[in-house]
Amino acid sequence: MEPPCGRSFMQVLCEKYSPENFPYRRGPGAGVHVPPGPQVSPMKDRLNLPSILVLNSCGISHAGDESEIAAFCSHVAELDLSGNKLDNWQEVSKIVSNVPQLEFLNLSSNPLHASVLERRCAGTFSGIRKLVLNNCKVSWETVHTLLLELPDLEELFLCLNDYDTIVQSPVCFHSLKLLHITDNNLQDWSDVCKLGIMFPCLHTLVLANNNILAVEDSDGSLSQLFPNLRSISLHKSGINSWEDIEKLNTLPMLEEIRLLGIPLVEPYSTEERRKLVIARLPSVSKLNGSVVTEGEREDSERFFLRYYMNVPKEEVPLRNSLLLVNFLLSVSKPNGSQPSISVPSI
Repeated sequence: MEPPCGRSFMQVLCEKYSPENFPYRRGPGAGVHVPPGPQVSPMKDRLNLPSILVLNSCGISHAGDESEIAAFCSHVAELDLSGNKLDNWQEVSKIVSNVPQLEFLNLSSNPLHASVLERRCAGTFSGIRKLVLNNCKVSWETVHTLLLELPDLEELFLCLNDYDTIVQSPVCFHSLKLLHITDNNLQDWSDVCKLGIMFPCLHTLVLANNNILAVEDSDGSLSQLFPNLRSISLHKSGINSWEDIEKLNTLPMLEEIRLLGIPLVEPYSTEERRKLVIARLPSVSKLNGSVVTEGEREDSERFFLRYYMNVPKEEVPLRNSLLLVNFLLSVSKPNGSQPSISVPSI
């Protein structure tokens, strides 16, 4: 049998963390420590391994000696293998199965798209809580297989994988709290709904740099699909309607939103767009990374009122925005008279 091409995980590990490249600093709280493992290695005294290993872009294509991995990595909790040449899930499994404390794994930009992941192989990933598969072009079948074997997975990154649709799994995964699926080719809100069905306990959903064209909630199911969602990013999406922004008010736990770079706000100044968004989303306490203070919200609502008092009545927004205009107008008049804007029926 021909030896595998490329460098092994163990070869790179020994080179990078040798005393010459990674000197051990003695003293309380300084340096790193490798506790005794199940195996005894002649190289054991030569390496000082931290619990976080960064081996990105090192040309790794295969695992190497598994007994050596077990000897050196019994304490490792985080492993970055991004930008390597791993193209076989079995080789990844050989590494992961010998790192029993592993909770974070980054496999970004490894050519794993052509490799079939079997359930037995995926079982070695069972302890992982954070998994990064950016730019791996892995299929949804592979993603589903992994999810079935990762009962404690809390964070999943699926960016830059050329997804133009979401393939829904028949199984719900309740452990996942954060999903990054940026820089793909998603357009239809129905695909976003599939994510809500698969991951009902999501707290954070990052959809930036997808061409999502609209937020749909015709059947009123949005609040049921994302009952726990606290943060959503629609940065650089294709949303072009204030009505779509207002639909996000139906998300019962929403606190934070990112909406930069969308066509809807391009005609406005930076100050105008922020105030108009804040006024439309009364429950949001953080917009585009900045906290919304009580004073800013009050200023935004006043700005919103003045803005729509100076535009033709046919441009006055309906639904939630219109109700806000009516409320602010009514409370702003000392004699309690009705607002002067003509209000179409809803």
